Amino acid sequence: MAETSDTRTPAQIEADIKLRREVLAETLDEIGVRVHPKTIVGDAKAKVVSNIDHTLGRAYIQVNRAVSEVRARFVDEDGAPRLERVVPVALVAVGLVGLLALGTRRRKG
Repeated sequence: MAETSDTRTPAQIEADIKLRREVLAETLDEIGVRVHPKTIVGDAKAKVVSNIDHTLGRAYIQVNRAVSEVRARFVDEDGAPRLERVVPVALVAVGLVGLLALGTRRRKG
């Protein structure tokens, strides 16, 4: 805080006033930049992008975890497929594709 006694010279008082004006001018410039519509829109966009990146990152982790769990069910520790699990799933998939093919063939005919 500035001295309030009468020991300051007029030159010191003028220097203090000049310094305060410069600080206030900088502060007003910063406020002007912060409240400018482009700055506000830019900040809002940055927050949205950050939230989207965070959400996508979490989704990627969840998908990666699910793929790892499925892979663990169908592949053993050596990397070889577990035929006791792969064959039934493959048969069900072929059956579903066959049923869908027959269903679309009957509608066309």
